[in-house]
Amino acid sequence: MMLDLAIGIILGGCALGAGTAMIGGIGPGIGEGNAVAKACEAIGRQPECKGDVTSTMLMGCAIAETTGLYSLVIAILLIFVAPNLLVDILLNAVR
Repeated sequence: MMLDLAIGIILGGCALGAGTAMIGGIGPGIGEGNAVAKACEAIGRQPECKGDVTSTMLMGCAIAETTGLYSLVIAILLIFVAPNLLVDILLNAVR
């Protein structure tokens, strides 16, 4: 009975952690939206700088997107890898 409760707590903690990790996807979305908006403003003011502004914006968006990808990787690990690993550690500790 207590073992089932402990396994449930592990699974619930992994699910909460994965959900919390996915909050990290909000930041890159907001940041990239702001970057594109400012790039469009800059191109509107000086159309001759379109190539420089676009390449700089794309580089910045690519770097910003990595934080969202890291949070996705952490969430996937918490959903698929961590529960099995932690339950195995718990079962080995009980035996």
